[in-house]
Formats: sequence, C-alpha cells, structure tokens
Amino acid sequence: MTRYRHHLPQLAGGTFLTDGGMETTLIFHDGIDLPHFAAFILLDTAEGRQALDAYYRRYLNLARAQGTGFILDSATWRANPDWGEKLGYDAVRLADANRRSIDMLAAIREDFDRPGAAHVISGAIGPRGDGYKAGRMNAAEAEDYHSAQIAAFASTEADMVSGFTITNVEEAVGIARAAAARAMPVVISFTVETDGRLITGPTIAEAIEQTDEATLAAPAYYMINCAHPTHFADQLARSGRWRARIGGLRANASTKSHAELDESPTLDPGDPHDLGERYRQLMRLLPSLRVMGGCCGTDHRHLAAICEACLPARAA
Repeated sequence: MTRYRHHLPQLAGGTFLTDGGMETTLIFHDGIDLPHFAAFILLDTAEGRQALDAYYRRYLNLARAQGTGFILDSATWRANPDWGEKLGYDAVRLADANRRSIDMLAAIREDFDRPGAAHVISGAIGPRGDGYKAGRMNAAEAEDYHSAQIAAFASTEADMVSGFTITNVEEAVGIARAAAARAMPVVISFTVETDGRLITGPTIAEAIEQTDEATLAAPAYYMINCAHPTHFADQLARSGRWRARIGGLRANASTKSHAELDESPTLDPGDPHDLGERYRQLMRLLPSLRVMGGCCGTDHRHLAAICEACLPARAA
C-alpha cells in the first residue's frame, strides 16, 4: 500500500530534505565504479545494496536531527531502456531493478518512521539520453518510452515519480502524461546551462508554462537540478505565476558548466556554506519551495549547510 500517492505531504507545506549527488558521492567518495553513471546496478549485489543503504541513512539522520520530512528518490536515474541495454539489462531485469529500488526505500523508511515527519518515496526517472545534451523525442515518443519505468513504479509502494535532469519540454510532457495515465503524481525537474536556459533554448519560465499548457498542469510541482544557483538565479528573479510552480531545488556544488563537469576527472565540491546562503536567497523568490537537496558534487555536508542557512530563515 502506498502512503501518500493521493495526498503528497510536501504540497501542504513544511520543509522536506532529499539527498545530494548520489552518483558523484558513490564514485568519488566511496570509490565505487558506476558504468554509465548508473547507480541502480548496485542493487544486484549485497555490497552494492549496503553502499546504497548507508548513503540514504546519512541524509535521513540529518533530516531526523533537523525535524524535517524527507523525499527518498530511488537510485534509478539510469534505469530506462536505452541505458539498460548498454548495461546488459533487458526489459524484465530493468523492471525488476526499478521495483527493487522502491522495496529498498520502503524498508529504510520503516526504520525512520516517527510522528510528525513524512517520508515520501519517489521513483527517479532520468532522460532517455545524456542529461547534458538535447533530447530528440517528441512528446508522444517520450510518453511511450518512459511508460515502462513508470508502470514498474506504479506497482510498488512509490508515492510519486520524479523526472530529473530534463533538457526539453517534449520529454517533460511525455513523462507527465505517462505518469498521469497511471495515476502517479509526477514532478518534473529541468536542468539549465550557465545562461539559465535549457540547452534546447527555453527559459525556465517558458519550459514550465509550456509543459503545464500541454498537460493541463499535470505535474504536482517543478524542480531545478544539476546546475549551480549562479546559473539560474537571474531567471528566478523575473516575476510570474510560474515561480509558484517551483517546489524544489537540487543544485550542483560547482559553478562549472555541464561541459566542464563532463570533462573533469576530479570532483569539484564547491563551497557548502556559500551554497547554503544561495539557497536562502532563492527562498525569497520561490514561495512554494518545500524540497531542498543537492546534485552533482554535493553530499551530506552541503545539505547540512543548506539546513543551517535556510531552516532558521524559514522559521523566522
């Protein structure tokens, strides 16, 4: 049974943390090899499951200490057909991996249950292609492509699905429609370049407005991920009702561009305290901001800095 599929608690207010840069943490801090940046392959071994379990618990312990809710995003950003094929997973194995990722989160959630703190399980969806490049599907193709992964999540205890690092409106529309067809709440998280625009051209405002128009505002809310706040803060300073549709941020630690990060052999952790301060500043522009986490290069230290900067400001 799902807990929150029909009433996502983050829509009712409060602060919810989520995790940081899963893949960069596992690779650069834990020394784990992740072919094609795919964390879901760790579900296949006891050692891999232990690494994922330890990863999630660092953040859940932080949320417990801060008294916030938590969004548990599954380790399935790469668990879609094209990337699965590169990794030797057929449709049956891929669906099983997606389901097992949610089973793991459900078990972890049981250990952290406490009165007054909601822990929401989200099936993480990544783009069909590279999150740093433009996609080529139209909306109908994207809906068909992502349907299998969403169907797998719908058969589990997942409360919602989240499409991360989305670079184009057509793929966002397809994911939202596929989720709506299975009565799954959906969040769309766009990524932008250093000019604050999607690599395909639209501004964040345009991407949100176009997706809402094409889906009858199907997404529960939108997020921005895999970009540093300096890349999109100017965009968020522009007025419009679209800003109230942004419910979460998962920024990168580094100010580097996607191209620079893609070519870097080392991790750029940035400045956790500066990142926290930038989140605090963005809170003033985003009246619906509820979910705060990180993306590439961030870890539990960055989330602690975000909490230090933002939670007192929210309580004030």
